[in-house]
Amino acid sequence: MLIAHGSPDPDWRRPLEALRDQLAARIGAKRISLAYLAHPPTVEDAIASLVAAGETQICVIPALLSPGGKHVKRDIPEAVTRAHARFPTILLRLVPGALGSDSRVISALAEASLDLRKSR
Repeated sequence: MLIAHGSPDPDWRRPLEALRDQLAARIGAKRISLAYLAHPPTVEDAIASLVAAGETQICVIPALLSPGGKHVKRDIPEAVTRAHARFPTILLRLVPGALGSDSRVISALAEASLDLRKSR
């Protein structure tokens, strides 16, 4: 499951949906959920949906650029704790940090930035 900030704008959500779809294709997963902190589906709703679909182990990945904000430090862990209280038999594993702090993501963003600069 990927967690991001969220927006009502479909253009904002498209890159995260593409990430979800690529991840699902690469690992052969049938269900990878997206959850948002500021818009539905919430973390708890996305976990409830996965549980209803029969999932018993859920890996929660913060799809944010920086690990230094309140979402990674407070909001996401609190949401996962609430979900664990609601579904105590489900194994919920919160990946520490943020996806964007991985050196491979930083390198990919640098390359994309250079490519965009050249194309303008």
